[in-house]
Amino acid sequence: MAERRVTIGWAEGLHARPASIFVRAATASGVPITIAKGDGTPVNAASMLAVLGLGAQGGEEVVLASDADDAEVALDRLAKLVAEGLEELPETV
Repeated sequence: MAERRVTIGWAEGLHARPASIFVRAATASGVPITIAKGDGTPVNAASMLAVLGLGAQGGEEVVLASDADDAEVALDRLAKLVAEGLEELPETV
């Protein structure tokens, strides 16, 4: 299983707009990805309700993971999005 540990770069954490950006990016990746707060229980990264339910705050660590064969690039892109608090998914890593 591939995973990335990343600190949330959005000051407000994964709430409202940042969560929406993240969920859209996770869905667009076409790869099944989970997100967990620290070492907590992973949830589906493509589910807005699940991501909001994490209550992840800015500066907290989250773990992005996938067991798909082609997950490395998707995880890198999502990790960059989360760490830098970007407003959209970067085209390249």
